[in-house]
Amino acid sequence: MEQLEKVENNPHVLLHEVGKSFTERLVLTEIDLQINRGEFVAVVGKSGCGKSTFLRLLAGLETTSEGSIYMNGETLTRLNNYARIMFQDGRLLPWKRVIDNVRIALPNNAEEKTIETLNQVGLGDRLKDWPRKLSGGQRQRVALARALVHDPELLLLDEPLGALDALTRIEMQDLIESLWDAKGFTAVLVTHDVEEAVAIADRVLLIENGKISLDQKIDLPRPRHRTQQEFSIYVEEIVARIMGRKPYTKQIKKQQIQTVSI
Repeated sequence: MEQLEKVENNPHVLLHEVGKSFTERLVLTEIDLQINRGEFVAVVGKSGCGKSTFLRLLAGLETTSEGSIYMNGETLTRLNNYARIMFQDGRLLPWKRVIDNVRIALPNNAEEKTIETLNQVGLGDRLKDWPRKLSGGQRQRVALARALVHDPELLLLDEPLGALDALTRIEMQDLIESLWDAKGFTAVLVTHDVEEAVAIADRVLLIENGKISLDQKIDLPRPRHRTQQEFSIYVEEIVARIMGRKPYTKQIKKQQIQTVSI
């Protein structure tokens, strides 16, 4: 009855008692999660904790071992046609030009929309280039355009910026955030970079021991600035939780209170 009530509430994405095992290895278990339409959710955790498996389940690239996933109130039993996924490597076809990489699986009359999408990611002047002529950041822009040209309701991002240099990474974060704001899709980002998660997500989920052990709302106005004290506090407290230590920011607060009381 509780499960039916949750589905009737119709969140955009709902996971109910989801588990995933590979042979005898348990990767995820007892995942209960609701993602509302238009939310930006980031998923963090140590390597091997199940972040990418979680994303592949949402994409329908893996099936659950237990429990159910719902999208728009419908049980997800196969490839999620509402979603598109972007990986860490652009996975561009080297024998196809930029425009042809983006319009894969689109009808022949989709050229106008493809060009429009490439303009949105800042590559309107590179559509006839070969992938080998692009920088790492530009290749990821092509991969982003290839996902967005289908107008997905759910954009899944599997550490897409992990191989980029620091400045290019921030540029891409800003681009993804601006397109999310303009288009209104729901986004789930898997990342090992806690600063990145706090910079662009509404909520940060921490996966530990196969479960969601933290669901932290990021209550900061946009655009967010990494130099803000509140930003640093969120980052430090999430990192401390991952590492299993006390947050340094809380130690500072405690010392300040003690100083005042003296």
